[in-house]
This record gives sequence, structure tokens and C-alpha cells, in this order.
Amino acid sequence: MDGITPPYRVNELTPDPRVSFDPKVSGDYVKYAHRLAARGLVNSSVGGMVIRVPHPDYEQGICYAKPQGISLEEVEVEDLVITDIPYGRILAGERATTVGHQMNREILRLRPDVNCVIHLHHDETIAFLAAGYEEFRSFSLTYGFLMQKPAHYLPASINVEEDVAPIKTFIQDTNCIIMRRHGFTVLGRTLSEAYHRTCVLVSEVKRNIIVETLCAVNGKTPEYISDEDLAKMGTYGDKVMYPELIKRA
Repeated sequence: MDGITPPYRVNELTPDPRVSFDPKVSGDYVKYAHRLAARGLVNSSVGGMVIRVPHPDYEQGICYAKPQGISLEEVEVEDLVITDIPYGRILAGERATTVGHQMNREILRLRPDVNCVIHLHHDETIAFLAAGYEEFRSFSLTYGFLMQKPAHYLPASINVEEDVAPIKTFIQDTNCIIMRRHGFTVLGRTLSEAYHRTCVLVSEVKRNIIVETLCAVNGKTPEYISDEDLAKMGTYGDKVMYPELIKRA
């Protein structure tokens, strides 16, 4: 990493007998993958999700992922693979991961507080930004409490799935990356939190489209929640939405 030639290749098969699939983690992965698909958020085999779990022999933990060529809608427990985080070598399972897995691993490497990453090619997000809007705004109380940090927008010319270098410049200050012409990537301390943040994000994008459409028809001005209010909501996010996470800290 960081200019040092890694000792392993991405997707190199290096089975580790100390690493095995946890039925609970594997089951949760498939359950939430199918929940995302049931909401209509999955397109073909693109997009993905990773879950980090601790392991005594891997300082940064290990992560569960789906292999390339299988969608979140289709994935089953027997399809999953486990990789390390620094290099992306396959510790359990036999199939290669997607190119986007290096983005997910880099996020986990840089954000030890994050244990789940969800990346989706969301139709409405891509369409809204392609229509000329620079960013979406918040209209709801739930978005600020759940997301807790402002979204970071990337221009279409930057693809952090293929080149992860820019991630280190912004990842500490966001829980959501908006990728023009591409979709979004959402971070969570738990699988549940990442899923909830994904749901509130797609709802907020939908609200933007509805509000902007209605205001264009009736000549009114949208009533946004200010950035200052969103920041204040973020500081109370755990107390309002996740008091259990406070108890664990």
C-alpha cells in the first residue's frame, strides 16, 4: 500500500484454514442483499455490498463479498467469498470479486469505524444529477439523523472503483459518496445502519424529484432543510436513531 509493492495480487486464491464462513454473517448478507433487490435498487450484476467482521489473525478484519457475475438479487450463501482488506486475496471461496471491491476495501481500510459498505447504481440518483442538478437537498427530518455527515459528490470523470487514490482525501468527512453517472456508495457501522442509510438516501432523492416537479408546476420555491440544521441533526443522530450504538461505544 501507499507505494509499497503488495505481497499478494487482488483475487489471488490463498485459502486460509483459520478463516471460515459464519452462518449468521452469511445469512445476514443474503437477507439484506435480497431486501435491497426487493426495493428495486439492484440493476443486473453491478453494485455490491461488503461486511467486515473481526478476526484474531487479521488486524483490519476480513470481509464478506459477492463474486463478480452474480447480482445482489441472485446471490446465495454458497456464492459468497471472504477476502482480506489490504490486498483483496481470497481467503475463503473460489470466485473473483468485482472491480468495485477494491473501493469497498479501501473504505474499510481508511475507516475502522465502518463495517458495511453498500454500492448501488441507483436509477433516480443518476437521472436527477443528469438532469442538471448539482446535488440533492434534504426535506425530511430522518435524513440528517441517519446520515450524520454531508454527502460527498464526485464528478463523472472520477471513478473510485478503478482508482481508489482519491478516497483518502474525503472519506473521513462523509458517510455517503454520490457518483455522477454511476450511483452511490453508503457507509455504516453495522449492516443495519448501512441499509437504513441507503433507504433514507433513495427516499430523499425521490422527494427531490417530486418536490422539484411540483414546484416547477405551481411556481413555488422548495423548502429545504438548511445545511446548518442538517449538521446539528447529525450530532444528535445516535441519540435519536441508534442509542444502542452509544451503549456499545
